[in-house]
Parts: sequence; structure tokens; C-alpha cells
Amino acid sequence: MSLTPDEAAHPDSLPTVPAPTPPTRKLLHGAEIPMLGLGTAPVLGEEVVRQVATAVAAGYRLIDTAEAYENEEGVGEGLRVSGVDRSAIFLTSKFNRQWHGVDGVRRALEGSLERLGTDYLDLFLVHWPNPDQDRYVDAVRGLEALREEGLVHAIGVSNFKPAHLQRVVDETGIIPDVNQVQLSPYSTRPDVREIDDMYGIATESWSPIGASSTELREDPSLSGIAERLNKTPTQVILRWHVQMGLIAIPKSTSPAHLAENIGVFDFELTPDEMDAVSALDRGDADLTDSDEFGH
Repeated sequence: MSLTPDEAAHPDSLPTVPAPTPPTRKLLHGAEIPMLGLGTAPVLGEEVVRQVATAVAAGYRLIDTAEAYENEEGVGEGLRVSGVDRSAIFLTSKFNRQWHGVDGVRRALEGSLERLGTDYLDLFLVHWPNPDQDRYVDAVRGLEALREEGLVHAIGVSNFKPAHLQRVVDETGIIPDVNQVQLSPYSTRPDVREIDDMYGIATESWSPIGASSTELREDPSLSGIAERLNKTPTQVILRWHVQMGLIAIPKSTSPAHLAENIGVFDFELTPDEMDAVSALDRGDADLTDSDEFGH
């Protein structure tokens, strides 16, 4: 899926669909984040250039990447190929454990900005708490310093459990704008959503339509809802996220799937349908444990 020279020179030659306008949510520090965006892991090289440019043409304005994905250069190139002004894009990146600390976060930002080819980030996240090295509180202190300088518009954490988040607030008084966690109808994370809501933190869902398998999307309980609405099960799932007040970042490289994923703002689920999707929850057993894993 590489770009031809003509596509790189003429982004309007990329596949397009009518561009919807996803609603936004105002974050604690004033930034406006779209309620649905694009996840880019594990897409690399020219494929991520094409993915990002196609997504922007389809109406996506929230793009999520990370140092660990090793694709920030391609994401930045995709945004330039898209032809859309940088100010119209909400760009997120995340940094690894080696940068945890007030000064380290600054160096992490410098590296991400250079790779992305931009002079600011809309949102910068601690990718994992890594409690074994016990420096995530100082990492958040470093983020707040960058936000105060205007180098990032919003700050956040990723994969933080309630205990991690509460410790940050208790020791620093800093409330992040966003907590990005693994969340889907199979793992609805009520404990995380409760503490996020208590502090006014936006909850952002990675793997919002399930992990790499198709099990959730093929769940028979979703098919009746999808058929009634003339939508796909994937769209029902993503609409559930939107109506729950969650920011979803599904990932795909297919132009058709990109259009499918963003096409969730022209219908609503009833309260009963919302309850039926929420009832699929299986708890946290299948989640990656952020007390044990991190990079």
C-alpha cells in the first residue's frame, strides 16, 4: 500500500468519501478533542503515510501515534500529504518509560516533534505508568511544565488504573486532560470511567472494537441492532462509545473501513440498545495489566 509519486504530489487523488464532522469535547485545559479518531499502531512506512492521508480525506481530525509505534515520521508525512492545515488536526503522541521524569519528558517531546515535523502537540501522554520504576508522577509533572509553556495543548496518561491516577492527583494536584485505556463493550472499565468522570478527565478508548480478533464484531447480540439501524456491528460499537461520552480511536488501513468507522454520527442507539451493548462486559481478565507491562 505505497503512495505513487502522483498521489504524494496530489493528495486530492487519494480515495475520499463525504467528510462528516465528528463532534468535539472540551478538555479541562481548554483544548477541543474530536470524539472519534484514528489509531495508527502498528502501521509503518509508506503504509502509514497512506493511512493518515486517506483518513484525513475521509474526515478524521484526531490522529493518534506514539514513540513506541516507530511511525511518527510517516504520520507527519501523511498529514503533510493530506493538504489539510496543521491547525485543523488534533495530533497525539505518547512517550516511553526511559523519559519518565521532569527533564526526560522535555527531551521526549523534542524527539517526537522532530520526527513528526511539527512545532507542537495537541496532546502528549505518558504511554504506560511502569510502576516498577516508580517515576510516572514526575513524568506528569514534566508534562504540566510543557503545557504551561504552550508546547502541548493538553496532557494525559495512558493505561493508568485508578490507583495510578489517584496518586498523581494526590502528590501533584495535577489533573490530566485525558486517560487513554483499553476499553470496549467486552471490557467497559467502570472503575476507570468513574474516577475519570469524578475529576472531569476524558476517557479515550484504544482497541474500541475489540482486540485483533473479530469476536466482538461478530457477537450475535449486536447483529439485530445493526440490522434494525441498517448499520454494521462495528458502527454500533463505535456509536456506543460516542454515546457513553468516550473518545474512540479505532485503527484501519482500508479506505472502506475508515469510512465505516467514522460513519457513526447520523444515528443514535436507544437506552435499551445501549444497555444491551454494555451487558457484553466480561470484566478486566483479558486486558493488558499495566502493573506488569509497559514500555
